[in-house]
Amino acid sequence: MALSKEDLMRYNRRLLLSRARILCNNGFYGLLLMHMKFVMNEASPTAYTDGFEIGFNPSFLDSLKDSEVDFVMMHEILHVALRHCERQDEKRDALIWNIAADIVVNSNIMRSSGMKKESISIDGKPLMHEAPNGKHGYEYTVEEVYDMLLSSAKKQKRAGGQGSGSGNNAQGQGGSSGSSSRGGGQGSSSGSNQSGQGGNQQSARQAACGGSRYTKTAGGGVGSGAGQGSGANARDGGGKLCDGENGILDDHSKWGTEGTEKRREERIKWEKYVLDAAEVVRISDPSNQCGSLPLGAERMIEEMRKPTLDWKTILNSFVQEEIVDYSFFPPDRRFDGSDFFLPDFNLPEEYIGNILFMVDTSASISDTMINEAYSEIVGAIEQYDGRLKGKLGFFDASVYPAVEFESVKEVLKIRPRGGGGTNFHIIFDYVMREMAKEPPRCIIILTDGYAPFPDESARGDIPVLWLINGSDVKPPWGKIAYMGKSKKK
Repeated sequence: MALSKEDLMRYNRRLLLSRARILCNNGFYGLLLMHMKFVMNEASPTAYTDGFEIGFNPSFLDSLKDSEVDFVMMHEILHVALRHCERQDEKRDALIWNIAADIVVNSNIMRSSGMKKESISIDGKPLMHEAPNGKHGYEYTVEEVYDMLLSSAKKQKRAGGQGSGSGNNAQGQGGSSGSSSRGGGQGSSSGSNQSGQGGNQQSARQAACGGSRYTKTAGGGVGSGAGQGSGANARDGGGKLCDGENGILDDHSKWGTEGTEKRREERIKWEKYVLDAAEVVRISDPSNQCGSLPLGAERMIEEMRKPTLDWKTILNSFVQEEIVDYSFFPPDRRFDGSDFFLPDFNLPEEYIGNILFMVDTSASISDTMINEAYSEIVGAIEQYDGRLKGKLGFFDASVYPAVEFESVKEVLKIRPRGGGGTNFHIIFDYVMREMAKEPPRCIIILTDGYAPFPDESARGDIPVLWLINGSDVKPPWGKIAYMGKSKKK
């Protein structure tokens, strides 16, 4: 039955009020929720996210207290922020992955809420939040918890034999998790006994879930797996969650679609949202003593900011081949006082100053690529222990004046400018015009490469290194390296 306009307004208002509370109390989650679309979906058993929206079953939403709505909202948005929707793949058992993801998410929310179990409770019962080894789930990635669960499943299977599924909703091989069967693979089988490969998988799932503790069915029986009405997606006649203490909270059946173009585009946007929200948290809680920034998000941000290039290898090779040679400036000091004036071979370490970084900020460059460019420059400075100095500039169809830097801190203060078309010619025009008295020792251009390349004569005698991000474009001259997670193979 379609919801009335008045009902939709009421539900929407309740979710917006929840987002406002979260924004005040848990800023990181609240800021991310500002970018998420909310929908009401009667086909969903409880709540869900597919990475693009957060959906609620109206009856489920009606049954929740305000604090529980806040928890569910934070639960869903953290699945999105940590990319649980796309990190699942066909090789992993869907139910065990879902359990691992919920353990990580719930534990991170509890940590962000002062380790209060009521912050992750439904019907007064805290949901699963500990890894199989008894430690906090936030200490691990979803893959690590998944492997622990799978290892526990194998041990239990060896100790207890094949096992069999029981209850009316024991799910066979390939069935979807949660109570919805949308996108659930090869479907589910019912009956009190299962054997063969499906039974083996059920046994593994039951072991991974700690026996039957996560899988009470709507009728109160115990099912060894996720079926239609299992886990916390099942609700009894009183509208309460049947296994709120340990059950899976939400519907994960729309997960596991990594590789689609739409999802790749969303990933780029969400990486920026997460980085921006983390920056706000760091300003308000520099040491993160309050746990405002989830540990899982911290790990992901650290990975995003990690340079993908081995800068000492690249720059040493580049400097060795293009810059360092036998030079009379300075002469070889071993022959001071001699009648001979001999050249000295200058080591690369003496030639890591006066480097010009030019970053492409044209319209084809995403915010994620800009972040990756900063990561690479910061990585270069850090690998040289602060001995890499130079200038950082930006270009699109124009050049924005380069700014000197001598440290990571100074680089991070330099803000990008641009957003127009791309023109490589103007870089060299700028260098010849503005840096004629003291030209850079080399130019490192960070770009996606989507623009006509000038003739090599434009660079004069200055060596050029092209760092190509997000494409397999090959410049016709200069040294070339590829960076970024989106680089084509």
